[in-house]
Amino acid sequence: MADDLFEQVKKEMAEGGTAADNAEEGAKTPEEMVEEISWDDVAEDLEKQRQMIKEEAAEAGAAAAAPQQQSPADERNVDGLLPSLDEEQRRHLPPNINFILDIPLQLSVELGRTRMIINDLLQLGQGSVVELEKLAGEPLDVLVNNKLVARGEVVVVNEKFGIRLTDIISPIERIEQLK
Repeated sequence: MADDLFEQVKKEMAEGGTAADNAEEGAKTPEEMVEEISWDDVAEDLEKQRQMIKEEAAEAGAAAAAPQQQSPADERNVDGLLPSLDEEQRRHLPPNINFILDIPLQLSVELGRTRMIINDLLQLGQGSVVELEKLAGEPLDVLVNNKLVARGEVVVVNEKFGIRLTDIISPIERIEQLK
């Protein structure tokens, strides 16, 4: 009932006219219509909404509590994820692993490094050669967010440079590098 009154008020306000015009025609003004709304009508609508929310919550709870006939790998949706892991290792993955899969990371390949003084830096020009610490043929470092994770060699793929990974840094070695 309250919804009907509100809709009627909206309609009349959209049609225009002043409260005096409406009063002359025998129609109720929006103010009069709002005053006619009783708290019982509002309480009734609120109770209906509460009941709907409770039913939806109960349905959601029942769906979550229902046993699922999926394997742990299916629950985590890791079929194509980490192909090097066997079923036992996949079972130990956290259930919300998919949450982190879309986090962007910066991967870079480092050819080498060197240190120089400002005077030498200012002397650089087109055609200058900068000597790096790495030897020719030595594997390149693969960095993810500036942390060494692998080493590899340069390859050309479709006329673009790529890197073939030859060595993956173990987690123990990565921890050692942090010290």
